[in-house]
Amino acid sequence: MNPINSGAGAAGVHDIIALRQQIIDRSQLLQQLRAPDAQAASSAAQGPAGGFSDNLRTALDKVNQTQATAEALSTGYEKGEVTDIAKVMMARQEAGLAFEATLQVRNKLLSAYQDIMRMGV
Repeated sequence: MNPINSGAGAAGVHDIIALRQQIIDRSQLLQQLRAPDAQAASSAAQGPAGGFSDNLRTALDKVNQTQATAEALSTGYEKGEVTDIAKVMMARQEAGLAFEATLQVRNKLLSAYQDIMRMGV
């Protein structure tokens, strides 16, 4: 009697197919888990502070954009194009605060750098 054609044999084939599918699923999961490690290794090869420098650049770009918007509103008010003085003053205050925060972050980074440079090796 052929085991593949019997009822028990068919269940065995389905079990084998199910096991095979589980193995494939687990293999794919392991590959997905390893993929971020490979990406992290490639970004580490680019530079150890790649994430920090990108975040810092984005923050500085936002501050620059805020200042440009405030300047544009101020210029528009001087030309008479913008009549809402509250909007102009809010934009200028926002730009001033953003610049002050950026300056404080720079000061803290500079202080941390100087502390690191003073450490003995």
